[in-house]
Amino acid sequence: MAPTTTTNPSQARILSIDFFRGITLFILLSGIAEVFVELAKAGIGGSSIAAIARQTAHGEWFELYFWDLIQPFFMFIVGVAMPFSVAKRLARGDKWKTVLKHALIRSFWLLVLGFMLGAKKDSYFFTNILPQLALTYPIAFMLMRLKIKWQLLVSFAAIIISDLLYYNWPVEGYNLFLPDKNFGTWVDVHTTGHIHPYHWVTFNAVPTLAHIVWGVVIGKVLMSEWPDQKKFLTILIPGIAAVVIGYALRPYLPIIERIASGTYVVVTGGFAMIGMALSFYIIDILKFRRIPWFFAIFGMNPIFLYLFAELGGGRLFHRMATPFTSRLFGWGGETLVNVITIIVVAGMFWYLSYFLYKRKIFFKL
Repeated sequence: MAPTTTTNPSQARILSIDFFRGITLFILLSGIAEVFVELAKAGIGGSSIAAIARQTAHGEWFELYFWDLIQPFFMFIVGVAMPFSVAKRLARGDKWKTVLKHALIRSFWLLVLGFMLGAKKDSYFFTNILPQLALTYPIAFMLMRLKIKWQLLVSFAAIIISDLLYYNWPVEGYNLFLPDKNFGTWVDVHTTGHIHPYHWVTFNAVPTLAHIVWGVVIGKVLMSEWPDQKKFLTILIPGIAAVVIGYALRPYLPIIERIASGTYVVVTGGFAMIGMALSFYIIDILKFRRIPWFFAIFGMNPIFLYLFAELGGGRLFHRMATPFTSRLFGWGGETLVNVITIIVVAGMFWYLSYFLYKRKIFFKL
C-alpha cells in the first residue's frame, strides 16, 4: 500500500532530516575527522584509533570505508527533502510548471558551480557532488509525480544498465576491474578529453540517480499519515536488506566507489536508509532533540558551506586559529596543538552556520 501524503506546509518540521543533512556536512566540511588521523600518527589509542582514522579517507579501488558513504548520504538526503519542499511551494499557490522551472534553474547553477570547482587550467571534471546533483536532481524531480513503484523501477534500471555497460563495453583493453580503463573513463575521454587523477568518472551520475530517487521515496514515507513506528520500519528494513544483499553480491559484482558499481550504490543506499531510520527514531519518535539540533543548524546552508569549504574556508580558519592554539597549547607538543586546532576550526565552521541561521540568512539556488 502506497503512503498517503499530506501537502500541509504547517506540519511539524521533521528535525531528523535536518540533523542527517547537518551531521553529514559537518563531518565532510569541518575537518573534525582529522582528529583521529592526528592521534593515530602519534600512536595514541593503539589499533582502535588507527582503525577509526582509516575510515576518514576514501578506500582504494575495491575498498569501502565510512568516508565513501558521505556523498551517497548527501544525495540521498537531498531526495528526502525534495517532497517537503515541493509540497510547501504548491501549498502556497505555485503551479507545477513554476516549481519545475525553479528545479531546472537550480540544476543549471549547480552544474556551473560544479564546473568551477572541478576545472583547472588545462582540464575540467564533472565528478564532484555539485554536478552529480545537477545531473540527477531534475530527473528525480520529474519522477516524483509517478507512483513509487515506477520511481523504484527507474532507479534499478539505471543501476542495471550502468553495470551492463561496464561489463560488456566492447572496447579492447577496457573492463570493469581496471582503474582508468573502464566504460566510465571511456566516456570522459571522449567528452572532456581527460582522465580524473583519482579515477572518478562523470558517468557516476547515472547509477547514483538511485540515491536521490530512493531519498524521494523515503521523503514521501515520512510525509505520509502512517504511524511513526510503521515509517521507521518501512525505512529501516529495506536499508538492512540492501546492505546484506549488496555485500552478498560482492564476490560476483565488486563494490567500487570510483565508478559507482551497482553493489556500491545498493550498499551505500542501504546505509543511508539505516541512518535516516535511526535518526527518525531517536529524534522524532523518542524526542531526543538537544544534541541533534546542534548538527541540524549546520545543514541550513548546505550549498554555501560546501562552496566556502571548497574555496579554501578551512585553510582560512586554520590560519586564523593556529597563532592562538600554537601559543596556548605549544607546551603539549605538536599533536596536542594540531588536535586543538582541528577542534577550533570545526567550531568556527559551526559558528558560521549558526551566525547565518540566527540572522535568517539562507543562501538558496
